[in-house]
Amino acid sequence: MAIFIDENTRLVVQGITGRDGSFHTTQMIDYGTQVVAGVTPGKSGQSFAGPKGEKVPIFNSMDAAVAATSANTSVIYVPPAFAAGAIMEAADAGIRLIVAITEGVPVLDMARVHAFARDKGARVLGPNCPGLISPGKCKVGILPGQIVTQGPVGVISRSGTLTYEAVYHLTNAEIGQTTCVGIGGDPLIGTTFVDCLEAFARDPETKAVVMIGEIGGTDEQEAASYVREHVRLPVVGFIAGQTAPPDRRMGHAGA
Repeated sequence: MAIFIDENTRLVVQGITGRDGSFHTTQMIDYGTQVVAGVTPGKSGQSFAGPKGEKVPIFNSMDAAVAATSANTSVIYVPPAFAAGAIMEAADAGIRLIVAITEGVPVLDMARVHAFARDKGARVLGPNCPGLISPGKCKVGILPGQIVTQGPVGVISRSGTLTYEAVYHLTNAEIGQTTCVGIGGDPLIGTTFVDCLEAFARDPETKAVVMIGEIGGTDEQEAASYVREHVRLPVVGFIAGQTAPPDRRMGHAGA
């Protein structure tokens, strides 16, 4: 099994016609993800050409895309000023997992978004995250598919590049992964370490977890407490960095 995404994921790409959206849509289709629709206002009736001649229909709105395709997941590649609206539109359309790749989304926007998504029963991953991948089944976001392999270890990380590094070394050591999740480095994120640990603990195929944190905030301490009290799987944790220079904001806003 896997957590959050698998071979039954039906994906809508919000911002499919933009530079990043189109590039990563091609990569996701090539990996085997079921990309069933794209959304770009004003481009309804057009289609996105996949790497093997696939035609992905484009809609003006998430309501129309979900009604036509029964999509259950969305990934967002839109500018920061429009990201909050895109997330709320997806949640309002009935999407259950919303992966927000966009970085630079205002914190106040995300405070409003997370409350709205919870009320709608939607899970938000991110923002400012690389997405997630269940090896051999589905990829949503920007994680490179060529470095993963199927196996029994779940991976959770705040940092995209450290996710890639950990997965690369696991694969080279012939230790495969169930799902690799990049939760994002912003101060307000929709899915936390604890959320992922809870999901991995319920997954019968996950036998151990690698968790990679960063300085800043208390998410790692909360995750350690949760592991101590609730998780029976082996969990290996690593926190990158020791201290931040005074009065200097680090690359991830959460630091």
